[in-house]
Amino acid sequence: MAAIALKGTIVSAPVLGQLEVLEDGYLVTEDGVVAGTFPVLPERYAGIPVEDWSGRLILQSFADLHLHAPQYSMLGMGMDLPLLDWLDTYAFPTEARFADTDYARAVYRQLARELVENGTTRVCMFSSLHTDATLILMDELERAGVTGYVGKVNMDRNGAPGLQEDTEGSMRETLRWLDACQDFPHIRPILTPRFTPSCTDALMAFLGRLAAERDLPIQSHLSENQAEVDWVRQLHPDCSQYWETYAKFGLWGRRTVMAHCVWSDARERQAMAEAGVTAVHCADSNQNLCSGVAPVRALLQEGVRVALGSDIAGGDHLHMFDVVAASIRASKARRILDGWTPAFLTVAEAWYLGTSAGAAFFGAAPGFAPGSRLHALVLDDRTLPCPHPLTARERLERAIYRRQPGAIRAVWSDGRNVYRAG
Repeated sequence: MAAIALKGTIVSAPVLGQLEVLEDGYLVTEDGVVAGTFPVLPERYAGIPVEDWSGRLILQSFADLHLHAPQYSMLGMGMDLPLLDWLDTYAFPTEARFADTDYARAVYRQLARELVENGTTRVCMFSSLHTDATLILMDELERAGVTGYVGKVNMDRNGAPGLQEDTEGSMRETLRWLDACQDFPHIRPILTPRFTPSCTDALMAFLGRLAAERDLPIQSHLSENQAEVDWVRQLHPDCSQYWETYAKFGLWGRRTVMAHCVWSDARERQAMAEAGVTAVHCADSNQNLCSGVAPVRALLQEGVRVALGSDIAGGDHLHMFDVVAASIRASKARRILDGWTPAFLTVAEAWYLGTSAGAAFFGAAPGFAPGSRLHALVLDDRTLPCPHPLTARERLERAIYRRQPGAIRAVWSDGRNVYRAG
């Protein structure tokens, strides 16, 4: 059995709101699986290779549970528009370009590389509606070392010129995609109705049946924007709430990821908690597109599973250090708006949401739990000036609020070393 040890200051988030710190400790893996963290190297591991990262932080790598891969090329564009106008003006025309597989290959290769170099090793990702481009995306993520789920988008209504399927074609292409992506060992399929307004009842029913027959996870959007919520109500007058438009087709359960949930009220939050749905908080996107500020504290207190997403390109930051910081700022804004009653997210809580909480959707235990595949990064923050000797917690806080180009020196994904700085 091949064992190695990483030596450094190990920081993990085993519980919401708690950091576990081991100064100058050892993180031992056996065949890519975490064996444990130790203050001194146990006798049984005497003689194994040790990578000495003394003075640097060994951290959990990130899980980004909501991002739109084809929108990577339009990061930072259209930020003055509300959601529905932004989709029509920027997102849909950009996604239509992915009918060109050469263009898709070039964009997705760069995206995959940037994810890994910045410590994101798990994803739930939207592709476009193009089957071939989706397979290219899965291939590039696999090559780069990213793990997780990618979905071919389904949309057979309310699309745009060059970006809409007919219902039968959407069903047929979904099956072709599923048949073609079975050989990727680390990137798996996830069914992806874009959002309720993009899919007819017939297509939603098909996806619900497919999810049940093949035991597939589901990702979509929920209660992001008030205009969107009103539109859904008009399209489905039989449903009193947005979430019911998914539930009635069998697209609602413990393997469902719903992005945003900005306008989810107590009843919708209860439905999420009871079903085990994961809500993905996308703070940057919600502010950029003036959608609102998600009630993250209420979601957590009411038992909803919450993780973080960059939501590029509604969100303008791909790097998850920035996404974690944005989630803290958004929770402070929510506290002010709600009359100073809910507590804002602490650094330790937000770090947990960006790492352990997202990893839980993939079945991983929190922190560096023994038995888990290694997902980790090494951060070297020693070039920054310090006002006093910093604790590991202070160093992590500064890394979150002041992302440092080049500070990530190595990344492991699913037990594999997938990146080392030159």
